[in-house]
Amino acid sequence: MLQATGIRKQFGNLQVLKGVDIRIEAGEIVSIVGSSGAGKSTLLHILGTLDKADSGTISLNNTAINGMTDRQLAAFRNQFIGFVFQFHHLLPEFTAVENVCIPGWIANRPKQEVEQRAIQLLEHLGLKERAGNKPQELSGGEQQRVAVARALINNPRIIFADEPTGNLDSRNARELHELFFRLRKEFNQTFLIVTHNEELAQMSDRVLHMKDGLITNGS
Repeated sequence: MLQATGIRKQFGNLQVLKGVDIRIEAGEIVSIVGSSGAGKSTLLHILGTLDKADSGTISLNNTAINGMTDRQLAAFRNQFIGFVFQFHHLLPEFTAVENVCIPGWIANRPKQEVEQRAIQLLEHLGLKERAGNKPQELSGGEQQRVAVARALINNPRIIFADEPTGNLDSRNARELHELFFRLRKEFNQTFLIVTHNEELAQMSDRVLHMKDGLITNGS
């Protein structure tokens, strides 16, 4: 479902990724762990088409993304990829349901269809009664679940999560990881998660360790 080979990235004289190979199957939950500076987030951003590698190849959903224009990448990203970050990046002037709708509106899907799907997702995540609330009226755990619903709105093939529990307490962190497994079971959703939390990473199907710009325990 996702395969990348020989991914290299350098910033100035600093070589951050030194030829990373990785393969993720549909329906897998895979965590990448490693110390700060190991290259985890850089790799995630490249695989998610938010950044470009200096060299290497990436195929997602049987589509080679190398050589796509920025416009093509943006359209591909909106259709096939969802993102959950440490900081939820919800827009404060919009309600929960409006925040969830945004990627669907960007994709020019029918407004009513997107809103119905957003409400269904919020209900599925236990937030139906909070749909009309703005982010500042929600707890940290609720805000992150809204961000998960937003990531799901376009039915992506894979969700990339970059330290998704880094801003949550231990109870909400565990609940979020358990939610990922429930979404995998119900939607066959695929997740690639970057995390410092070894305990939560061990809940995944596979744990990949990164050190000095390389995955050290296979791909």
